[in-house]
Amino acid sequence: MNKSTILGGASLLASAMATFAFAETTGFDTDAVGSVPVGWLSGTTGRGNPRWTVETDPSAPSKPNVLKQSGRGDFPWCVKRDSMLEDGYVEVKFKALAGREDQTGGVVWRWKDGDNYYVARANALENNVSLYYTTKGRRNTLKYVDAPVPGNTWHTLRVEFAGKRIRVIFDGKPYIEMDDAHIAGPGAVGMWTKADSVTLFDDFAYGAAPVR
Repeated sequence: MNKSTILGGASLLASAMATFAFAETTGFDTDAVGSVPVGWLSGTTGRGNPRWTVETDPSAPSKPNVLKQSGRGDFPWCVKRDSMLEDGYVEVKFKALAGREDQTGGVVWRWKDGDNYYVARANALENNVSLYYTTKGRRNTLKYVDAPVPGNTWHTLRVEFAGKRIRVIFDGKPYIEMDDAHIAGPGAVGMWTKADSVTLFDDFAYGAAPVR
């Protein structure tokens, strides 16, 4: 094998890694206020009338806009249509504003449809971080961990996932790390709330794991 062949092979490998390793962040700042962001799908698991809209907010971590969930549903979600990840990460900044039943912000991944996906969330009423999987529309608890989650405050929730491994990080601190195999294969990523929680989201980020 000559030198050019070796270099050509190395170039192809680097190209393949670049193809499968990427990161994207959106702050909703170019989307029309009052509507669902372009390229996103919103709904709820179970019953309800969720309302996801881009809004201007002076407290936004990256001004001027945020994504707000102000409706009501069992488990409202909003996912990015063209995101298909099996291994990688998802991260968002959120602020829970109100809710008598719930004040929460969450992320979903390996989202197949409104009834099948993983979700991690932080709850300001309960002061905890939790991990679930949802199958056939039923939410199943994997783990709860106590954590300080003051309301009306911006927080960062991040989940890293590869194969069976799941790692949930809240405000820079790892709270949950465990293996689970209930939902495999690629799926979409997005945001999630519960019940009557009124929640703001900003700086939604996700990325795929590199080829190894």
